[in-house]
Amino acid sequence: MTITRRLSLLVLSVTLASLAGCATTSSNVATVGAYRDTIDLAGRLSVNYQKDGKTESLNGSFDWAQRPGSVEVTLMNPLGQTEAVIQLTPQSATLTQRGRTPLSEANIDTLTQRTLGWPLPVSGLRDWLQGYAVDAQGQRFSASPARNEVTTQDGWRLRFVEWQDPNAAQPVPRVLHATRAAVGDIQDLSIRIVINPQG
Repeated sequence: MTITRRLSLLVLSVTLASLAGCATTSSNVATVGAYRDTIDLAGRLSVNYQKDGKTESLNGSFDWAQRPGSVEVTLMNPLGQTEAVIQLTPQSATLTQRGRTPLSEANIDTLTQRTLGWPLPVSGLRDWLQGYAVDAQGQRFSASPARNEVTTQDGWRLRFVEWQDPNAAQPVPRVLHATRAAVGDIQDLSIRIVINPQG
C-alpha cells in the first residue's frame, strides 16, 4: 500500500470518528422538551433524613396530577393505601391525611414539613419532574443527560440520575435525587424519586 493511500485511509478514519463523536455529543446535549402545564405522572419515592439524632426512612408511591393553576399529589404507603392527599392552588395549599381533618397553609413546603414530619418540595417538583429548575442565580435550568446537576434557588441539590430514553431528542427524567443539608430541624435530607414510564 502506498504512503498516499495510507494517508487517505487515515484521514477518512479520523473524519468518520469525528462525525461519530459529533453525533454522540449532540444526543448528550439534547435537553428536555417544552414545559407542560398539564401532566399526569406516577412513581415511587424514598426519603431519608436525620431528626433529633435519629435516622428516619420511609418508602412509598405517588400519583401526580397537574393542571394549569393546580396540583394534586396522592402519597401512598408500600401497600398502596393512601396516606395523604396534597392539593395546591395559587391561593392555598391543603394536606389531608388519612383519618384526620384537612389542614391548609399558604406555603406547601412548610405545610408538608409540619404534617408529614419532613418537607416534600411540591412547589419545586412542578419543575423537577419535567427536568427543569431555577438555579442558585435565579436562572432557568433545563436538564439533559450531559448536564444533570443543579443547586436550586431555595437550596436543594438536584441530580437527574437516569432518563426514560437518554438518546431521545427530548429526554424525559426517570430517576432524580434531591438533597438538603438542613431544613429546620431536619438534617441530611435525601429524596429519591423514580418516575414510571409515561405512555
